[in-house]
Amino acid sequence: MTADASGAAEIRGALVRLRRATGLPVAFGGLVEPGRPRVRISELTGTATLALSALAVVSGNGLGGKAVALARPCAVTDYSMSRQISHEYDAAVAAEGLRSVLAVPVVVRRRVRGVLYGALRTAQPLGDRTLSAAVAAARDVEQALVVREEARALLAAARPGAGTGSGAGAGEPAAGAAWEQVREAHAALRALAPRIADPALRAELLSACGLLTAATPEPAAAVRLAPREVDVLACVAAGATNAGAAARLGLSAETVKAYLRSAMRKLGAHTRGEAVTAARRAGVLP
Repeated sequence: MTADASGAAEIRGALVRLRRATGLPVAFGGLVEPGRPRVRISELTGTATLALSALAVVSGNGLGGKAVALARPCAVTDYSMSRQISHEYDAAVAAEGLRSVLAVPVVVRRRVRGVLYGALRTAQPLGDRTLSAAVAAARDVEQALVVREEARALLAAARPGAGTGSGAGAGEPAAGAAWEQVREAHAALRALAPRIADPALRAELLSACGLLTAATPEPAAAVRLAPREVDVLACVAAGATNAGAAARLGLSAETVKAYLRSAMRKLGAHTRGEAVTAARRAGVLP
């Protein structure tokens, strides 16, 4: 799945959640086109026509373009009559029968990446609750895009020869600080993977984890750990406390303790340090 396709999937999911949270009959949106100051409407839910499909909304034009230009939410009670916006897209909006419309930008690292719209077919104010739900949906998309970009950066860093000592032979660990970077990358990838909705990208992350652990010597013994047990051990190996591992993995501290106890039992370890050492010997951690 391409970055654009996966981003569109996040937009689509956010629109469904927006309609469910607000009761708005119509929601639509899209991403900013690469290298162009415009949003292409690609995702529609609740629409009765295709009038808005593939519409290119230029920054500054119409309601969505205003939201892009200002990088903040905008709303109008009666789209066709509003003096707060320009009217390049009135025909498409009228064809769908929309009156009250809101537009919320998706902003990642101070750059607008897309826009979510919600609309009514009657002219009535869209209250604070509706606006708050739209902003929350946009924040969900923002967080998903940030996580995906972090994952891509970590994948690039984890590829063979990237920060692991390009001159090292197969199965020969990198030394010193470089090897610690490998371990930190492994922990970060394990922490990110469960948060990735895209199954292809999630599988790619876990595959990269496998490449990093493959750089360890031949495993001393076969040990079967649950994925979350490995996640916790990876965080512990990177120096995280139970509370730090919990925050990183989105778990409670008690759950982290339970996974750690279970992993220690399987590894025959009595301390956290022993568990990490045993996991490395078993080829579970780099």
